[in-house]
Amino acid sequence: MFGLGFPELLVILVIVVLLFGARRLPEIGSGLGKAIKGFRGGLASDEAIDVTPEKEQVPEESEGEKSS
Repeated sequence: MFGLGFPELLVILVIVVLLFGARRLPEIGSGLGKAIKGFRGGLASDEAIDVTPEKEQVPEESEGEKSS
């Protein structure tokens, strides 16, 4: 697994705890899990997203508003 052993993972965990604090770790883990799940769901989805911009509809002027 990327050449990471137990001592390296332990050092990374200690650094993360020092940076974010023990209280925020569950929030970070939950957010990371949701992001990974959403990313995998997006890859597995067969639906294509249409990003073509819609044409703007210009409202037509009524005869009373036309300036001739």
